[in-house]
Amino acid sequence: MRLDKFIGKSTALNATQASECIAAGLVRVNGEVTVQARTQVHENNLITLRGQPLTARPFRYLLLHKPAGTVCSNIDEAYPSVFNALGIADSAELHIAGRLDADTTGLILATDDGRWSFNIIRPNQLCPKVYRVTLRDAVSADLAKIFAAGLLLQGETSKTLPAELHVLSPREVRLTITEGRYHQVKRMFAAVGNRVESLHREQVGGVELDIPMGHWRELTAEEIAPWKSTSEISGNTPCT
Repeated sequence: MRLDKFIGKSTALNATQASECIAAGLVRVNGEVTVQARTQVHENNLITLRGQPLTARPFRYLLLHKPAGTVCSNIDEAYPSVFNALGIADSAELHIAGRLDADTTGLILATDDGRWSFNIIRPNQLCPKVYRVTLRDAVSADLAKIFAAGLLLQGETSKTLPAELHVLSPREVRLTITEGRYHQVKRMFAAVGNRVESLHREQVGGVELDIPMGHWRELTAEEIAPWKSTSEISGNTPCT
């Protein structure tokens, strides 16, 4: 974690104030004055501000049921931020592990633990993501085999990894993928001449969507654990 981020997470200071404290030589890391805000620190380091040891607040891990017409951002854009729409406090500290488009609904995971979210989205993790997809046209009988064999998407040189497709009705399927390519689900169906009319994410890894749309909850310890790094930061303290 960057030193300025650590200061912000262990005090009531905003990013600018934290950087000012660091530049003024008020912060020590393992006894040494550190004046670079971008310095990387570890939870095992002794970090002090004006001689007082700091302990970062516990990380937050949230499950959100994203409504359509919201964006996976900390600020309102062309559409409102999903954090603002759901009334989540102190959302400036949070980021989303695996964003959804404005018109896509369903499960998103939010945290302020960068290592945890990286463990979800890194390519070699092969984290399964399950979507319910409504299509413009009825699916063909051989579509599951086509998706299982991989598709070459427009503008790319390698096929998608095998995907699992179950037909729910002539125009609705459940699709499981283990990648996170740009607009992947929509592009996969476009590659076979179909069009996604609506897209809803139901599951990421072992975490299933179990709350109404527009609501959120904290993840359980069991849900957090599969992507958790070996150690964790906790606690707090301010700077003036």
